[in-house]
Amino acid sequence: MLSRTADSLYWLARYMERAENIARIVMVGHRMSSLTRSLENSGNEWHSTLLAAGCEPEFFKKHAEASPALVIDYLVRDPDNPSSIYSCLETARRNARAVRTALTVDMWDALNETWHQARGGKRFDAAADLPALLDWVKERSLLFAGAYANTMLRNDAFYFTRLGTFLERADNTARILDVKYHVLLPRHEGVGGALDYYHWQAILRSVSALRSYHWIYQDRLKPWLVAELMLLRPEMPRSLLSCHEQIVRHLELLAEAYGGKRGECHRIAGELHARLRFGRIQDIFQSGLHEFLTDFIDRSVTLGNEISTLYLM
Repeated sequence: MLSRTADSLYWLARYMERAENIARIVMVGHRMSSLTRSLENSGNEWHSTLLAAGCEPEFFKKHAEASPALVIDYLVRDPDNPSSIYSCLETARRNARAVRTALTVDMWDALNETWHQARGGKRFDAAADLPALLDWVKERSLLFAGAYANTMLRNDAFYFTRLGTFLERADNTARILDVKYHVLLPRHEGVGGALDYYHWQAILRSVSALRSYHWIYQDRLKPWLVAELMLLRPEMPRSLLSCHEQIVRHLELLAEAYGGKRGECHRIAGELHARLRFGRIQDIFQSGLHEFLTDFIDRSVTLGNEISTLYLM
């Protein structure tokens, strides 16, 4: 496969996953902001939403304050923000056009219809109905993911697409948990209050894990268990461990497909996977959850760069 074809597939998957992740981040910001107002708390959840999306520096170059309307517009529909939902869909579609023959009909139809609905303004002009827009973005991303999971041949094109999906997903989970970690730190046994409880609930909802939490732990919400679920539980498809199991697997499949050649990306992926597989949440909290996640995000960026160096350049 040509490196530019692999690169387009890899980034196509990353941008579709990013669009869904931004929708999830905005949704949790919307819910937590509503709860904060109802419980008369002065915290600025929209500022933390910008941090979770990784968009704070560029946002404040354009705007003076993180008001709800400005943050929502910047993250959802601002064409000047390359990580806005609208920009992600546009970039994904541009990558898809570049490798049209490498996509299945179902993949192209799912993506092309999504872009036409977005560009036509049927969705992105409906500012008053934010939850409906965010649900639509998640549905379209899931439709695309289902299309490629169920119709692509299991070859190098599929492996690069999967790598893009799970690298982006792991980065999103780590960023959400890192930004919100202060409300996850255990202050005492049990729930610290109504606001804490709904913060944890909203965070779990952002990764579609609230029901999974109760299924696995059969207990009330506890911060260290929420963190464990999002970091170390292999059953949870958006946990860091689950994502890195897939990353390691598909890097190994790529190595086999290209004559056994391995590089620095294989070593970094294996090291990150081992840290997650054999890690314990009490040790992570003791050494510092923020420090663990910051290091993980930095090493994930390095992993992405090494994958590009070995396969995509």
